Amino acid sequence: MNGDDNGLQHFDRCLTLARAGGMDDLVGLAYLNMGSSYGEQYQFAKAEAVLSEGIAYAQDCDLDHSNNYMSAWLALTKLYQGRWDQAGNHATAVVECVNFTLVSKVMALVALGRLRVRRGDPGAEAVLDEALDLARRTNTLQRLAPVYAARAEAAWFAGDLERVAAEATAAYELAAAHRHRWHVGEFSFWRWQAGEEVTPPGWCAAPFVLQISGDWQGAAKAWQDLNCPYEQESAQTQALEMFDRLGAVPAAAILRQRMRDSGARRIPRGRRATTLQNPHGLTNREMGILGCLVEGLSNAGIGERLHISPKTVDHHVSSILAKLQVKSRAQATAEAMAQGLVAQNREAAAPK
Repeated sequence: MNGDDNGLQHFDRCLTLARAGGMDDLVGLAYLNMGSSYGEQYQFAKAEAVLSEGIAYAQDCDLDHSNNYMSAWLALTKLYQGRWDQAGNHATAVVECVNFTLVSKVMALVALGRLRVRRGDPGAEAVLDEALDLARRTNTLQRLAPVYAARAEAAWFAGDLERVAAEATAAYELAAAHRHRWHVGEFSFWRWQAGEEVTPPGWCAAPFVLQISGDWQGAAKAWQDLNCPYEQESAQTQALEMFDRLGAVPAAAILRQRMRDSGARRIPRGRRATTLQNPHGLTNREMGILGCLVEGLSNAGIGERLHISPKTVDHHVSSILAKLQVKSRAQATAEAMAQGLVAQNREAAAPK
């Protein structure tokens, strides 16, 4: 759990003794502990190798608990390595298993919840609510931290910065007490994303520290070294947003090309001239939606007027709240009125 391989000799010794003694349960437990430990330390290639070997052994010996728990963790390792379809298949198989243990289902729900959040699929909230209910029964860091981190990410995409901070704070002290550098790192990152002033501990996981410090290039490289393509692209996207906000057109163009060359799947478009003229960097579409918010329209009403889905409206509203640095639609409306943003939009849209 310290991020090194000094315990491998004990792991190998444990396997040798357990196999020699015909203690299949202990063999399964050894694979389970080592595979999940590698996973918690973001050493996903090593985790996958151990888990795959362990699952094969558990299936041969009918070790259902070990098999399900390792399968749940295998889903997480594949999620982080960008193999989302495989992650979903493994997680779903565990969730739908009749003979499950609580800890196995928690980790499978985390994998499934994060996958749905990142894909924008429905049902993520219900999955993560169930995961939290089960995790609270264990009252352990190994279950609570992954669940709260997943819920913080979901809240971020929902544009609820207050809930992002609440989810990221819920198990922070517990993670810090265990000096778990990855859990503390992710919680620190989400608190920073929610607008808090955050100074991560010096022993915190480097990729999160680099992102918080604004070193997007170092963060992207660190995530690339860990084979975490989604996190790598997120760090680069963060940099693009900063370049666009500053109007650094050449730097943004170079980074976009690098992302295309590396096979990145989600590259934010550059902002238009009208966006650059906006003091908050709101796009034309966002300005239109902001005007609808001022009128008091719901997401469904906005979607009907603009001929877009309520889900798309929700994404735009989240972006508007973040750019205006407010936490609610009411605050966004108040800010728009106070700064005359709606009037500005109408003038820009008026025929010349």
